[in-house]
Amino acid sequence: MTCAMFWKVVPGDQPLKILCQCLMKKPQPELVIGVLRRLKDVNQAVSYFRWVERKSEEPLSPEAYNSLLLVMARTRKFDYLEQILGEMSIAGFGPTNYTCVELVASCVKSRKLIEAFDLLQMMRHFKFRPAFSAYTTLIGALSEVGESDRMLALFHQMQELGYEVNVHLFTTLIRVFSREGRVDAALSLLDEMKSNPFDADIVLYNVCIDCFGKVGKVDMAWKFFHEMKANGLVPDDVTYTSMMGVLCKANKLDEAVEIFEQMEQNRQVPCAYAYSTMIMGYGSAGKFDEAYSLLERQKAKGCIPSVVAYNCILTCLGKKGKTEEALRIFEEMKRDAMPNLPTYNIIIGMLCKAGNVEAAFKVRDAMKEAGLFPNVITVNIMIDRLCKAQKLDEACSIFEGMDHKVCSPDAATFCSLIDGLGKQGRVDDAYRIYERMLDADQIPNVVVYTSLIRNFFKCDRKEDGHKMYKEMTRSGCSPDLMLLNTYMDCVFKAGETEKGRALFEEIKVRGFLPDTRSYSILIHSLVKAGFARETYELYYAMKDQGCVLDTRAYNTVIDGFCKSGKVNKAYQLLEEMKTMGHHPTVVTYGSVVDGLAKIDRLDEAYMLFEEAKLNGIELNHVIYSSLIDGFGKVGRVDEAYLVMEEMMQIGLMPNVYTWNCLLDGLVKAEEINEALVCFQSMKDLKCTPNQVTYCILINGLCKVRKFNKAFVFWQEMQKQGLKPNTITYTAMISGLAKSGNVAQASSLFERYRASGGIPDSASYNAMIEGLSIANRALQAYQLFEETRLKGCSIHTKTCVTLLDALHKAECLEQAAIVGAVLRETAKSQHAARSW
Repeated sequence: MTCAMFWKVVPGDQPLKILCQCLMKKPQPELVIGVLRRLKDVNQAVSYFRWVERKSEEPLSPEAYNSLLLVMARTRKFDYLEQILGEMSIAGFGPTNYTCVELVASCVKSRKLIEAFDLLQMMRHFKFRPAFSAYTTLIGALSEVGESDRMLALFHQMQELGYEVNVHLFTTLIRVFSREGRVDAALSLLDEMKSNPFDADIVLYNVCIDCFGKVGKVDMAWKFFHEMKANGLVPDDVTYTSMMGVLCKANKLDEAVEIFEQMEQNRQVPCAYAYSTMIMGYGSAGKFDEAYSLLERQKAKGCIPSVVAYNCILTCLGKKGKTEEALRIFEEMKRDAMPNLPTYNIIIGMLCKAGNVEAAFKVRDAMKEAGLFPNVITVNIMIDRLCKAQKLDEACSIFEGMDHKVCSPDAATFCSLIDGLGKQGRVDDAYRIYERMLDADQIPNVVVYTSLIRNFFKCDRKEDGHKMYKEMTRSGCSPDLMLLNTYMDCVFKAGETEKGRALFEEIKVRGFLPDTRSYSILIHSLVKAGFARETYELYYAMKDQGCVLDTRAYNTVIDGFCKSGKVNKAYQLLEEMKTMGHHPTVVTYGSVVDGLAKIDRLDEAYMLFEEAKLNGIELNHVIYSSLIDGFGKVGRVDEAYLVMEEMMQIGLMPNVYTWNCLLDGLVKAEEINEALVCFQSMKDLKCTPNQVTYCILINGLCKVRKFNKAFVFWQEMQKQGLKPNTITYTAMISGLAKSGNVAQASSLFERYRASGGIPDSASYNAMIEGLSIANRALQAYQLFEETRLKGCSIHTKTCVTLLDALHKAECLEQAAIVGAVLRETAKSQHAARSW
């Protein structure tokens, strides 16, 4: 380093003296430390540090090393940290407690908490003992962002180093774990604390009551409440208020009132926060008269209700949709408390949700007159509520009217508008807002991308959906599990089964564990795509991973088992579902009833059907149709009729699928006249027959050789613009040919082929027989050759009929070929019987 460089980096304070010192052979340690303390660039500090080392020709002092580390702390640049700590470790000394705390504090101030955690781990790697305050500072910062696992690791590290942990630290950790719902970990920490000579204080108990209660563990909150009194601690206002809040949230209002009355006994000055909590509890339960009564009671005790109490009531009225009453209370509150910004936001949001935009604007103007100016939260509430009320033009108008100098849109503003527009099919407008978000230097989050991907797919624009996913990954935004699940669901619904499978694997590659929803989407989609047999393997993979099935997951797996023929397993899952506290839905019962009906276990299906009714399940077309179809297929037509009648009695009109199930059963039982009566009833009840309906009747009429009547239905079907399927074509061709209407049969046969249809063996055999009987032997023979070339089987009866016709027409060469085929057919049949 040159002298000129020193003059630049150490301006002002005695530069000549410093310059002279630089020219000396061994710089003084005090001066080295002084220079390092003044440097504001870490690269210059390291350069100077190395220059001094070369001049001194010996390691620098611990103070010099610590001064260099403090430069890194000030500049928040740690590129050289590992190298410097390594050198200190070799030299046999480490960072001072002050330096250690400054390094961690520097990271915490810049919100680089993971870097701070890694910094402490690096110190431990070099066998240093980080300062107690460094640990507590970082644990406190990590608690604010819910990094419980890292907090626990640091806590255990402190214990390993012999630091005496205190109640406050235990409280901090317990609060975070219980808030995350990790009850076992929180309780384990409590047990560990009790095993140490620590006495739980009122703060710890209050934290436990509040946090365990908020995650639904009301019994545990009660336990702590009673335990603290048993240990001689007197509950304070926070204790009572927390307990009341927990009970109100759990809909245990009577118990909350009891606690409230205990607190108020012999109390001169009421606790305003406790009143607000109870008012909120009454409001959430819809007991507004009690809430108003409590307000009056508070006033009678000489305590004017705060704006918080009124905001609680207004919030609850908004949730219950009581807009007019909320406006009345809003006017009344002005006598007791001045409305604040949240008050106006609540009223504006409520009016926007109700679609009353003009009134919302009036309240906004009144807000300005009161000296409170709408902030971005106000705008976000208005845009969000208007989008949900499907008043998108008004939402866009507010967005366009924002004065960016006073109130700029934030990520939530863009997100609400993008999602609202997308859900209503205005995906191009949503994409334009997304582009404006980018122009405003707002970074789209995973919620924005999830909305755009979902809505592009919903509008049948899957290519744009795929592009959005690629754009997201290119921008550096990492997908979360919810986005990947949504994308996978969209891909499957778009018919891209293999792409959907690949996305399920991508979830694992990205370091996520597929959750219950991931498996539910995969199983449901594979079942729909015809891969129901994979349900068994996926179900056990889900269980092995520890996924807890919810109602939707049970329904999905049960349906997959039923469709893959594992009805017994589906039945077991139905029973397991009940024992796990999940109530089977109409979808659950529908799947199992349909599965049982399809394997002719109709009595069991009917018993389950009756169970569903007893449980108050509102049955739908699917479950009734499954029973009608099952009874019809085994010839129990009377029972199918009874189910149909019951369905109509409860006001559920049969749809076309239900009628088709009944008609199919009647046709299979050869009750064709009854089927025709039903067909007429179907039309009388304004249920339009579809392609399947006509096909069932035409096939049934052909089966009982009522070909002319079948042809009438055929013509009616054509007039309706409905296209017959292969089975119906075959039945009609065969029927017309056998009844001697060979010309019509031949015409129909050719029309079928011209339309792209592929005739099957039955069609070919029927035509060959018909042409042979009509003495059109050569034409029949040509079709015979075509049938053989296509690999379709030719019946023995067809060969015999054609052979007779060829002999009559003296077509001996062709007759010889048919005779040879007939002999080969006879030999193969004889060999098959012998085998």
